[in-house]
Amino acid sequence: MPVGLKCPGNQYGIFQKSLISLNRSSTIKSPELVFSSTIHEQLTKLKTSRISSFVSNSFSFILSSSGEDRLASTSPSGSPSPSRNECSITPLTPSPSPRTEVRPCVARPFSVVVAIDFGTTSSGYAFSFTEDPETIHMMRRWEDGDPGVTNQKSPTCLLLTPDLRFHSFGFAARDSYHDLDPEEARHWLYFDKFKMKIHSTSDLTMETELESVSGRRVRAIEVFAYALRFFREHALKEVKDQSSSVLEGNEVRWVITVPAVWRQPAKQFMREAAYLAGLVTPDSPEQLLIALEPEAASIYCRKLRLHQVIDLSQRPVINGLDVDGSRPFDSSFRQGDRYIVADCGGGTVDLTVHQIEQPQGTLKELYKASGGPYGAVGVDLAFEAMLCQIFGADFIESFKAKRPAAWVDLTIAFEARKRTAAPGRANSLNISLPFSFIDFYKRHQGQSVETAMRKSNMNFIKWSSQGMLRLSAEAMNELFQPTINNIIKHVENLMQKEEVKDVRFLFLVGGFAESPMLQRAAQNALGRNCRIIIPHDVGLTILKGAVLFGLDPTVVRVRRCPLTYSVGVLNRFVEGRHPRDKLLIKDGREWCTDILDRFVSVDQSVALGEVVRRSYTPARMGQRKIIINIYCSDTDDITYITDPEVRKCGAITLDLLESGAVAASAGDNDKGPAFERREIRTTMQFGDTEIKVTAVDVATGRLVWASIDFLSN
Repeated sequence: MPVGLKCPGNQYGIFQKSLISLNRSSTIKSPELVFSSTIHEQLTKLKTSRISSFVSNSFSFILSSSGEDRLASTSPSGSPSPSRNECSITPLTPSPSPRTEVRPCVARPFSVVVAIDFGTTSSGYAFSFTEDPETIHMMRRWEDGDPGVTNQKSPTCLLLTPDLRFHSFGFAARDSYHDLDPEEARHWLYFDKFKMKIHSTSDLTMETELESVSGRRVRAIEVFAYALRFFREHALKEVKDQSSSVLEGNEVRWVITVPAVWRQPAKQFMREAAYLAGLVTPDSPEQLLIALEPEAASIYCRKLRLHQVIDLSQRPVINGLDVDGSRPFDSSFRQGDRYIVADCGGGTVDLTVHQIEQPQGTLKELYKASGGPYGAVGVDLAFEAMLCQIFGADFIESFKAKRPAAWVDLTIAFEARKRTAAPGRANSLNISLPFSFIDFYKRHQGQSVETAMRKSNMNFIKWSSQGMLRLSAEAMNELFQPTINNIIKHVENLMQKEEVKDVRFLFLVGGFAESPMLQRAAQNALGRNCRIIIPHDVGLTILKGAVLFGLDPTVVRVRRCPLTYSVGVLNRFVEGRHPRDKLLIKDGREWCTDILDRFVSVDQSVALGEVVRRSYTPARMGQRKIIINIYCSDTDDITYITDPEVRKCGAITLDLLESGAVAASAGDNDKGPAFERREIRTTMQFGDTEIKVTAVDVATGRLVWASIDFLSN
């Protein structure tokens, strides 16, 4: 029985509550949804122990309360003490080779799949009924929105009341915040583009906080849970409107997209937020899938036809072939085709390399997912840096704190103009400065905005008497280039890898891929090496692919491990081979501590359902708990957990029966060999976006609880 299918109680059940209306300020527009009890209050009631389940993409287990502290190991006087004493197990056979087998994946039937594309800049949902998988229903069009922008998604922004209650999300949140009195707005909490915080935080925990535009802080898990709960309510209402039958909660499979370059704590964080939002409960973790964004896009792109894409390549074609002999994108992909998908989103750029396998049409990952924080937000940050250069960084920070709603207005104005930027554009782009910006600057700096512009000596930015910044084509190009150059450089480096050299197709997807600036740069820099393909519905590619993934999670048959994963173990100390500072004496025996025992290596191919079995035994007699610390590294050239490239990323806790019970069941004698050779057999299943684990106490045949937590300090 997989460990993740059962947990001790459902502490998250309290989060699924009915909706009631909230008395609102007269200056606030009515939100579409207001939740009864705040997630802040619910989180505050929780104790430090919490239930967590499968984590996406690499290592994922279930979290349970340990019940007792770790059994500390001590060294006798005179024995060198290692820098860390975190190893309490030893392999039954030193450095075992993993035995693998492939298990068939059994999918649980669901009536409907609902996917949520939780983006940095914009978010949305889509769904499909399993009886009609060819039809993907997109979310209803949102009211309001920006002029000239197709509102197929909602801005990823959220508004909380001063007492931390949900008020609104998306356009409603943005407009409501805009209508607040400046003094009142300082007490409300408005969050925008907050997804990037999860990517950039190296020590992410359940207590990590987000700072609102007004400077107030709240736990990040609360903000994400409110946003997911908002989409849950909207999606379920729309599904029920289109369903001929009454759907139960367990008939819905949820899919949430995350960047492939996110590390394990961030992926676990999204699952925790989904539990908190009431999408699913920890009792049914299989109801929620974590989809990797470029992978979802790839699943959708592999089915595209010629009339559904734009081929940016303009090279001459002779007899159906390019002059260099490569095949253009003619009608659709063929078996064996290999391609790169570059998901260019608001916060990150993710790249994946896939091959379509024969004859079943499944996908095989050829190189580990890669990318970085090179999304469209980089252009926004460049614009803010330009404002700081003109008006002073201190003033911009003060303006953001004192006039937060006006700052949001300014960013919205820039976003609208940013979308119209094109490489061939000759005329300037006008960006309206809010009146409060002009007034605030004059009162606090003692001079006009026009004077500041003149003193800045930035010739490619002018001031219009109508209260606008006029950005020349050169200025807009300066704002785009750093981010675009990072994307191009990353793709070029990827194409140098041996596994990727012969790939002839590059799909640009994601919201930033709509930018003509990025499209032209990609074609100029990469067009000689591959065909640049852009789907017509480029901004919805990931969302539609996530629905397809939820309908058939087995479509990606082989993945590459993004990191090397190991556990810390003790091995018998060998004089001359092991350093003396790793010597640890337990029960009169000499051990070498801090040794890494690998599960999988970086960039190793793992098939869907692939299983690795390992056996461990306690390093000390009478041990009632085994702590298996998990470590990861970007390289495979590692030996000890203290190596500089190694970092601890989680821990599995194995609770054992009392030693007397085992001795009675296994036979006991004066030397206690039964307990010394006690075997804990772990089974880890790889190849999916989430790894599953079970552990069996062989001496008793009892399934042992395995727990892991990537979010604890």
